[in-house]
Amino acid sequence: MNRYPLWKYALLLVALLVGFIYTLPNLFGEAPAVQVSSAKVTVKVDDSVRQRVEQALAQANLKPDFVHLEANSVRARFADPDSQLKAKDIISRTLNGSETEAPPYVVALNLVSRSPEWLTALHAFPMYLGLDLRGGVHFMMQVDMKAALTKKADSLASDVRTLLRDKNVRHAGIARDGNNVVINFRDEATRAQALDVIRGQTTEVGWTPSGDGSDLRLTGALTPAAVIAVQDAAIKQNITTLHNRVNELGVAEPVIQQQGRDRVIVQLPGVQDTAKAKDIIGRTATLELRMVDETAEGQAALTGNGPVPFGSERYMERRGDSDLTPIIVKRAVIITGDNLNDAQPGFDESHNASVNLSVDAKGARIMKDVSRENIGKRMAIILFEKGKGEVVTSPVIRGELGNRFSITGSMSTQQASDTALLLRAGSLAAPMEIIEERTIGPSLGKENIDKGIASVTWGFLAVAVFMCFYYMMFGVFSALALGFNLLLLLAVLSLMQATLSLPGIAAIALVLGMAIDANVLINERVREELRAGLAPQQAIHAGYERAWATILDSNVTTLIAGLALLAFGSGPIKGFAVVHCLGIITSMISSVMFSRALVNLWYGRRKRLKGVSIGTVWKPATEPGAAGSQANDVVNDAVKAP
Repeated sequence: MNRYPLWKYALLLVALLVGFIYTLPNLFGEAPAVQVSSAKVTVKVDDSVRQRVEQALAQANLKPDFVHLEANSVRARFADPDSQLKAKDIISRTLNGSETEAPPYVVALNLVSRSPEWLTALHAFPMYLGLDLRGGVHFMMQVDMKAALTKKADSLASDVRTLLRDKNVRHAGIARDGNNVVINFRDEATRAQALDVIRGQTTEVGWTPSGDGSDLRLTGALTPAAVIAVQDAAIKQNITTLHNRVNELGVAEPVIQQQGRDRVIVQLPGVQDTAKAKDIIGRTATLELRMVDETAEGQAALTGNGPVPFGSERYMERRGDSDLTPIIVKRAVIITGDNLNDAQPGFDESHNASVNLSVDAKGARIMKDVSRENIGKRMAIILFEKGKGEVVTSPVIRGELGNRFSITGSMSTQQASDTALLLRAGSLAAPMEIIEERTIGPSLGKENIDKGIASVTWGFLAVAVFMCFYYMMFGVFSALALGFNLLLLLAVLSLMQATLSLPGIAAIALVLGMAIDANVLINERVREELRAGLAPQQAIHAGYERAWATILDSNVTTLIAGLALLAFGSGPIKGFAVVHCLGIITSMISSVMFSRALVNLWYGRRKRLKGVSIGTVWKPATEPGAAGSQANDVVNDAVKAP
């Protein structure tokens, strides 16, 4: 009746072991480290950079705990801050050399977990600490959606002008009025012809005829769905660009998320230099397409046998992961990144990796004219950042280009994806301004951590002591189940690499109280069955079975409220909701399954169980009015079978 099969005990034992392993990294604290990340979007941090860091440290007789490549950065952990500072100078000289104005790599001081290598090999990492626990800077940025819509309207007006010219439809002028496009006509027949032409090509625009006589107009306005699409695309591109830029700060886990329709939250834990953070986040990057100077003078300048020709400039082109080669490019700009609508990786007819570009009508007209005159010549795509340009790629023009064309060549799928990202996210889609900023010091973060841990610890101990005092042995089982729940919750959060913040700690404390509530229901139900006269084994079985429906109902309703917070909340509210929902799920496992396993293990194999340790049970009198008492036969600590 009260026995679990062996596989259930094995399952719980595995869950206990996994929970212990993945919670363990959170107990080791942090150690000083040096982090290497890319300072330019054209520079990649890969295994070759890790090897260079290892070699530089070995030559300087510095022995790090490890040097790992993690995501887009290399991290070297050290035993003490002195070694950390020495290593920073050595790594910076090795990777950046004499490039002090615009170094290709950022070498920053950081903190990483002290957990041993065998835990790291099992992918057991500690939870990230939020801004309120670690300190750092917080920005709220407002995206100028009017500028994004204005840019879209300008592009639309240019597209319509080109479309009507290609179809030989005469008009009396095209202008932008706010976010609308107004086309003027002199007669009704021409307006009707133009409406037929542009209606099928501009499905995201609603066209409204107006005017009379010789003053006829077509007014085009973006549909509500198109306006939302433009705004969403603008804020997503801005978030992607911000992610690329904050890598320069060496932040291990930046938080960059959308808030509402037009705001972005940027949180950089561990960063205290607000001025530098503002400079990098607000930095502008521009994209230009120019022709490569392939004249004899240009080739002579390339080999060093002559000066750079008048009207040309020397740039560096990145080929492969780290090789830089010089290239001579003409000063005349064909189009800029403002004309680029999109860039996506793809494949050409021969199934080779390519980058598919689309430009607006103005860019298409220029590309068509330039490409027709320069077939067989190279065109350079230059990305300017911090006033310094670098050639991303320089493909050969194979034919006449329009508003859509592809870059192909000897590139891998990953290189095509990286190039598309560079072209797509080189600059912000819409201007942003910082409307709120604040700095949280590391001392305040440490104080928050200490207070948060103290609140959870004392809350756990208080609940455990009360349960043990009130429910005796069953209270001990409940306290152990509560500890298992806390272990399981921390392990799941660590596995998810969640960011723990003060609201998350508050949710953990709340989960402890909610988890023990299920055990209170079970214990009281067992007491009721004992008062009803059931044998101890039957009372235990009936108590767990009949309490399950109540536990399930209460947890499901609470989970629904948590999911609502998760779906509609943002920032700290969402962080609270994540821990809250996970805690409800783990508490149902620990409160019912784990505590039942402990009870079965302790009492289940006793065939003739005489009593259970569940505190004081008041049993009603067997005969009305006996001994003049409403209740007698008080049994303390042990309840004997009838």
